[in-house]
Amino acid sequence: MARLKISQVKSGIGYKENQKQTLRSLGLKRMGDTVVQEDRPEIRGMINTVPHLVTVEEVD
Repeated sequence: MARLKISQVKSGIGYKENQKQTLRSLGLKRMGDTVVQEDRPEIRGMINTVPHLVTVEEVD
C-alpha cells in the first residue's frame, strides 16, 4: 500500500478548531513537522480538510 509524507507548512493559529484538531489527528504538532501515514480514505479526508496548512508527497 502507498504511503503519504505529510508536512505542516503553516500554523493552525487563527483557523477553526476542527482544523487544529485535524492537524493533531494527523500527528502534526508544529510547523515543520513531518509524518508518514498510510494512504487511506480517512487520511485523505483529513488532508482535504487542511490543504492550505500541509503539503503531501507520495512515498514508496
